[in-house]
Amino acid sequence: MKTLRNFATVLDHQTVIVTVLAIASTYACQRFNILAEIPTGLIGLAVVFPIVFSINAAYKRREDALMSFSGIKANAVSLYYAHRDWVPGDQAPNSDHRHRIRALIESLLVAIKQDLTSGAEHVQDLSRVYGVFSDISLSHEQLRTGGVSGSELSRANQYLSNMMRDYELLRNIAMYRTPVTLRAYSSVFLNLFPIAFGPYFAFLCAESIAFPQVGYVVAVLYSLVLVSLDNLQEHLEDPFDGVGSDDIVLDAAPTYRPILEG
Repeated sequence: MKTLRNFATVLDHQTVIVTVLAIASTYACQRFNILAEIPTGLIGLAVVFPIVFSINAAYKRREDALMSFSGIKANAVSLYYAHRDWVPGDQAPNSDHRHRIRALIESLLVAIKQDLTSGAEHVQDLSRVYGVFSDISLSHEQLRTGGVSGSELSRANQYLSNMMRDYELLRNIAMYRTPVTLRAYSSVFLNLFPIAFGPYFAFLCAESIAFPQVGYVVAVLYSLVLVSLDNLQEHLEDPFDGVGSDDIVLDAAPTYRPILEG
């Protein structure tokens, strides 16, 4: 059932429209005796190879985003441990340093999620994220007054720098896409081919005496396969838009709350 639900996510109104048009094209060609044995290898050469390249590129972007987001969370936990353990003589569970950095990390994760899901185009969201980064930097100065050595503060600032770098990588993935012209080319032909192959589907109907409806079945299958590939690529293109089963879950603040209370 889970597999069927995941498959259903790549089916939409576009799939229905192209399928109906492919059936109508097949019917019109059959009615007016427009038959042609079109080489099916044309689809693989002109459409499937470019869309597979686009899907691979989009999938790599998603994997890069996962690595960057993992880096943000790992460095955030390292900063929490630094605030919890590095201040000499301050190991109390209710330490101000511990509570301060925990609140800042949760605010940072929330701000990053809001920025990436809004398209990473709003300056206000960007300012909110860097505002939290600034507060974390100021928090390091409070560690200095608490007796943390300069070398340890340098390491903490390195954690912060790594988080800022990983955030910018995530933001670039949210703002920029795989080659626009290649995606446009693939999208046009993936939706056009099931309709343009009407003469071939009508030819299959004429050739099959035992099952003359075979052309319509093949037309439906071609439409489902090609349009689903187009939808799949679009879902992978933006791993933060909440569309599709492969999006990255950015709601990390509640998940990491028990860790930041340890």
